[in-house]
Amino acid sequence: MISSAQAADVSWPKAPQVDASSWAVIDARSGQVVSASNADEKLPMASLTKMMTLYLAFEEIKLGRLDTNARVSVSKKAWKIGGSSMFLEPRMKPTVKELLHGIATLSGNDACIVLAEHIDGSEEGFAQRMNDKARQLGMVNSHFLNATGFPQEGHYSSAMDMAILGAALWRDFPEMYEIFSEKGYTFDGRHQPNRNRLLWSYPEADGIKTGHTEEAGYCLVGSAEINTTRFVASVFGTSSDRSRAQQTKTLLQFSFRNFVTLRPTEREIRRQVEVFEGTESQVWLKPADPIWVTVPKGNEASLSFRLRYDAPLKAPIQEAQKLGTIDAVFGDNRDTAQVLKSVDMIATRAVERASWISRQWDGVRLWWREPDSEESEGSATEAGQQ
Repeated sequence: MISSAQAADVSWPKAPQVDASSWAVIDARSGQVVSASNADEKLPMASLTKMMTLYLAFEEIKLGRLDTNARVSVSKKAWKIGGSSMFLEPRMKPTVKELLHGIATLSGNDACIVLAEHIDGSEEGFAQRMNDKARQLGMVNSHFLNATGFPQEGHYSSAMDMAILGAALWRDFPEMYEIFSEKGYTFDGRHQPNRNRLLWSYPEADGIKTGHTEEAGYCLVGSAEINTTRFVASVFGTSSDRSRAQQTKTLLQFSFRNFVTLRPTEREIRRQVEVFEGTESQVWLKPADPIWVTVPKGNEASLSFRLRYDAPLKAPIQEAQKLGTIDAVFGDNRDTAQVLKSVDMIATRAVERASWISRQWDGVRLWWREPDSEESEGSATEAGQQ
């Protein structure tokens, strides 16, 4: 059965003019891209690299393989690296916690190498781990050769990939994410400010990381949250320290002004579908994961949900078995409506196989039907009442 909620066609808000070589904004909760320009272009990423260095360190801590209170040796390589620094020396034994602050707040190249060598034995081995993690996170236009972001041919990323990484840092390590909002840090009696001007110019901002080399220009991945909406904006190749903060702020303000994040309830999305050759003739399907959807403000009613599954469904069916996909659809016209995201739909309970006689009867019923995929559609307020 198909039921449709009619809504007027609406357009996606047009992004502002941004003075950067590439940029992207994504909703950290829904994972949706709300605006982008040249976002997949492979470019030097400078110290944005350190976001991945911290991701892997956070992961090691979460897995219990890295103690934040452990003291770590400083190699000559780390001591001599140059660039932005914690001013580590071989005589020192900084803790892992101090190194995390030194990377997130001070952008210390020395701290990155010390931590990489401590985790993987060498910066080269750590870089391979960075590439493995990038693939797992869906960063398809990134390649890491070092833990710092020092210019090196073949070391690159994209605005989209860095936005994805920024969202992953918040999603996967919420208890550690506050380190990115730190405005300054003191180590060995030396206080240094965070280079992220966004933390001062935009009250809602809480991260994430700056980057700059002559080749990369001025880069920034910024994040902010208002109510239940969180955006991550990534800008590459701006002209100055001040400009990268301003361009990122412009993108974040545009996003909050024009978009809202919705979380439909399970009841709004679930669907009941027909089952053949089973002890039950129907089964309820529910989303495998909570659904967050980003839509333009004022057009929430233009969001509907469309179930896709291969019919006919036959028993036996296992509880939590994937049986279809629900699409979050934006817009009224079926031919031009935009699928914003898709989530697996699973069975809420098991359905055992029926007796031989019941299966034969269902066989007669199926003989009159053409095997096909079926769709069920409904708005966020009508779903589940079919």
